[in-house]
Amino acid sequence: MMASVKIDIAEDTILVGIAAAPGIAISRSYLVSRDRMAVIERRISVEEVEPEVSAFKQAVEKSKAQLIEVREQADDKELSEHLYIIDTHLLILQDEMLIGETLRLISDELINAEGALNRVLRKIRRVFDKINDEYLRERHSDIDSIGDRLMRNLLGETRESLAEVDEQVIVVAHDLSPADTVQIDKTKVVGFITDIGGRTSHTAILARSMGIPAVLGLETVTSLVPNGVPMIIDGSTGTVVLKPSQETFRDYLQKKRDYDYQETELHKFRSLAAETLDGFSLALRSNVDFVEEIAAAREHGAQGIGLFRTEFLFMSGEGPPSEEEQLEVYRSAVEQMAPYPVTIRTLDVGGDKFVPEFNLSDEVNPAMGLRAVRFSLKEVNLFKTQLRAILRASVSGPIRIMFPMISGIAEVRACKQFLERERQDLLATGIPCGDQIEVGIMVETPAAVLIADLLAKEVDFFSVGTNDLIQYCLAIDRGNEHVAYLYEPMHPAVLQALLRVCKAAKSAGIKVGMCGEMAGEDLYALVLIALGFDELSMNAANISRVKRIMRQVKYTEVQQILENLLTLATADEVASALEEEMRQRYPQVFAERHL
Repeated sequence: MMASVKIDIAEDTILVGIAAAPGIAISRSYLVSRDRMAVIERRISVEEVEPEVSAFKQAVEKSKAQLIEVREQADDKELSEHLYIIDTHLLILQDEMLIGETLRLISDELINAEGALNRVLRKIRRVFDKINDEYLRERHSDIDSIGDRLMRNLLGETRESLAEVDEQVIVVAHDLSPADTVQIDKTKVVGFITDIGGRTSHTAILARSMGIPAVLGLETVTSLVPNGVPMIIDGSTGTVVLKPSQETFRDYLQKKRDYDYQETELHKFRSLAAETLDGFSLALRSNVDFVEEIAAAREHGAQGIGLFRTEFLFMSGEGPPSEEEQLEVYRSAVEQMAPYPVTIRTLDVGGDKFVPEFNLSDEVNPAMGLRAVRFSLKEVNLFKTQLRAILRASVSGPIRIMFPMISGIAEVRACKQFLERERQDLLATGIPCGDQIEVGIMVETPAAVLIADLLAKEVDFFSVGTNDLIQYCLAIDRGNEHVAYLYEPMHPAVLQALLRVCKAAKSAGIKVGMCGEMAGEDLYALVLIALGFDELSMNAANISRVKRIMRQVKYTEVQQILENLLTLATADEVASALEEEMRQRYPQVFAERHL
């Protein structure tokens, strides 16, 4: 048992961080102390190179062994479907950018092992800090986790294991790695809070999968909260209450009961159809980054993969993946998801995304530079290799190909020509490939919206990428804290853009979907249905939430809701009206939510 600590914290002290994993936890704090290690960089002699290289390689092997042990121990747990994250960390331990560069600095620059590793980690962090995309930016936490593990093994320091926690607690830590999280016994660790981290970090993803409430990004909580402090965390709002009063305790206890009941009810929707009371239906699909996520997508009732991001295939190795390597991944995805389709987005790099082999970060305005389909049409060998792998995988099941950031007809036609040439080349050499692949584009530029009627004649489907479309439409960078408040999904201009795209698709007789963040927000579900979307693709965990909303309303009703919203002049008016509508229709879902 932990000893209670007398502290000078006022009753009902409120801290606000990032709402990383929903739910309410009530317990006492358990402080995990992992102070930053003091790393001393020094020059070494030529004679010291071999011992330093050997020590570093031993640290790498020890780190691999530790992660493999974690994976094996977690194999039988309910989160086994998410153990790909541990596999990702194992891949990082083979990465040329991390391991190869460290060894080079030791051998060529004559720097000691810990100093060389520290240099490389700082360099990688600087690269990731330039990325605007939240999801990709949070991948630096994986590098940090591996770097910390490597450094501790190199210096002979041990890590406190959360598997040893033997009572119900809320863990307080500077950061938690995915390996830490996997080891958590959720009957003991009922929640956790950290100084750093974001909602899209792998740790946050695991916490949501395990159903453990989490609040991240509290900055200095480890210096404020010692062991044994009574506390409440609300992972839905990002709120932490230290030393709650009796009244606060009673309020949150009731909120916890309500939340737990709602989650139990939500689970029932997984196997139900995504349809309204009067029979209108649409396809709810899942967004994935790794083929290992597909099992979870199916478990949550996904009717296919609406967005398979391929960037991580190009970020994890020493060079671009070969045709055979890509084929293996795409084929596995298609086979696992059959009979539902898998929609593969071609490489979307540049702007706020990158691959190490191609230095795209020096552009003055990368968001409007050499990115996405523009990059593919320039690096044609990479493009053709990916197209060939997709074509070959299509014989294993239904597959769709999607080109990102299209701004004109010429780009679409060029992509289709490349696709057809590669198909003919494969057939000419006796390699089978599918001839029924649906070809679509992502609509995420104002140009694509304005010529949606023309683009619809060239493709089989649209998929709206709202993350970029909203930013381009409103001329704001949501990663810029000074203007992020202007990122408004319910802005009248955004609604009109979505309406225009849907009408163009319907007129041309093609399907229209959405794979941006809006698709998984149950608050927007009725609006998206009314606009005319045929499919919505989202994080798998959100599928049941959207189903719940759909199955309690008639299609005729959602049409009226949209008509009312379209008469309003400002984003605040639209958002307020929608929020009030949802509170009235779904009081148990939205009454306590901070909209």
